[in-house]
Amino acid sequence: MLNYICQWMENIAFYLVIVVVIVQMVPGNSYKKYIRFFAGLILILMLTGPILNIFGMSDFQDKEYRRELEEMEEATKYMEDWIRKEEILGN
Repeated sequence: MLNYICQWMENIAFYLVIVVVIVQMVPGNSYKKYIRFFAGLILILMLTGPILNIFGMSDFQDKEYRRELEEMEEATKYMEDWIRKEEILGN
């Protein structure tokens, strides 16, 4: 558990350093607010990760992601088969 917390803190620190470097490299001020906004959203997701793990929600998200991925693969296979049949019938 302690290793998990240390790794989590290291990830957040590394992320913040990268965001600061990116913000400093942007030449104008017009894009900085957008970069900070999206960086903040990602930081919120990073901070909520352990909370989701405590309540077991990360497993739920993983299962939902896998289910959606399987559905997309099935739909892709169906479309590929349909295109092949159309090519055979059309030629």
